[in-house]
Amino acid sequence: MRRFFLSLFVLAFVAVVARADVKLPAVISDGMVLQQNMDVPFWGWADDGEVVTVEMQGQKVSATAKDGKWLLRLKPLKAGGPYALTIRGKNTIEMKNVLVGEVWVCSGQSNMEWRLRQTDNADTEIANAKYPQIRLFTVARAEVEAPAKDVKGAWKECGPESVAAFSAVGYFFGRDLHKARNVPVGLINNAVGGSPAESWMNPEALKADSEYNGFFANYTKLMERYEKALAKYKEDAEKAKAEGKEAPRAPGKPWLPAGLYNGMVAPLLPYAIKGAIWYQGESNASRAYQYRRLFPAMIRNWRADWGQGDFPFLFVQLAAFGPNGPKLGDSDWAELREAQTMTLTASPNTGMALAIDVGNISDIHPRNKQPVGARLALAARSVAYGEKLVFSGPVFDKLKLSGNKAVLSFKHTGSGLEARGGELKGFLIAGEDKVWHAAKAELKGKRIEVSSPDVAKPVAVRYGWAKFPECNLYNKEGLPAVPFRTDDWPGITKEKTMP
Repeated sequence: MRRFFLSLFVLAFVAVVARADVKLPAVISDGMVLQQNMDVPFWGWADDGEVVTVEMQGQKVSATAKDGKWLLRLKPLKAGGPYALTIRGKNTIEMKNVLVGEVWVCSGQSNMEWRLRQTDNADTEIANAKYPQIRLFTVARAEVEAPAKDVKGAWKECGPESVAAFSAVGYFFGRDLHKARNVPVGLINNAVGGSPAESWMNPEALKADSEYNGFFANYTKLMERYEKALAKYKEDAEKAKAEGKEAPRAPGKPWLPAGLYNGMVAPLLPYAIKGAIWYQGESNASRAYQYRRLFPAMIRNWRADWGQGDFPFLFVQLAAFGPNGPKLGDSDWAELREAQTMTLTASPNTGMALAIDVGNISDIHPRNKQPVGARLALAARSVAYGEKLVFSGPVFDKLKLSGNKAVLSFKHTGSGLEARGGELKGFLIAGEDKVWHAAKAELKGKRIEVSSPDVAKPVAVRYGWAKFPECNLYNKEGLPAVPFRTDDWPGITKEKTMP
């Protein structure tokens, strides 16, 4: 009997302790970086009616849990650290090694996910990556049908052991930003290889638009095809095994619309951030025309759900990758790059970094990520922090037609235009027949004259308009020109809107 009552006491004690524990999301933990110069949200789970208090930098703020959840906000914190932070409910959580500085989300598909150990000069970069005031958090992949409560991941100090498997673009961006701003930097990496933009959007945002609502119906059809293909694959694999042959390749599962948003974005909300960097688009290239609307819609979606207004959103334009198509002037990747450029106008407080000159014709994952991170950091310093510097390569501004020549002028020329490695390359020219021809381009001060003996009366020019273009126009600050076209003729992706 005594043993029986003792057992009941132990069970009751365990139940009380479990019920009383204040719990926190993974992103609020030891070693984290909190965003400076704005109110900082803290949230988690506790018993209804439980009072939870957060103390840091002389502040003491409390909230009462309702429906098992609590949320409170500290007033803006001073940059620096490490600081201690205490969270009290019926239990007490002491956090150490907390920094305050700049927090950026690093998202997209495989070129953002690409690890530092996979890049050029990896051994040296990893050995030199000793930055205790840079913190790294990698969100584990999660593609789910409903918003998840939490993510899997942990904050780590940036050092050779932790950085090797972290996003290379994210690290190079954060390193340059840390050096330029001289404050702690927190990087949250939640990129997934192969992912399309629609998988990173709130399901309500997708369903609210008649065009994007079709993603869900289309997904059902794709899943039906996938299940049939999977059944055939299993049958063929068994047959190959019995015959001692190599197994066939398994079919790829379709991407769930909103699936990555549910699993890897929603659980981070409303963690305070300065902004986001984004490297994605390869998986949407065949639907580039649609991306003109889809990408700005995704940016609006993230900003609305984060509740921080139009926070800085910086993105990488697709790198060169081949081979090129058979018809001069036709390219879905060029049209995707154009959609990205158009986003600069469609979405306020955005910036774009180019990777057109670091691509690899036979590898969709170029290993030279250092310039990409550096250019994103330049864009951040201008867009997010208001520094006066040259952060963009030349951008097409105006076209003037004069006889058999097309005269182009540009913005963001810095201290001047230059052709790297000889004569200008990458220009196409067309007349009223809309047939494209390789063009001769000549620098004339701040302008460029374009012509071709095959086009007596030009009407339009394109530059860098190929999947793997040969182009070499830069400003003297070393930033490549943005690919462009002066026409608005229908592209090859105009009709395709579904995967």
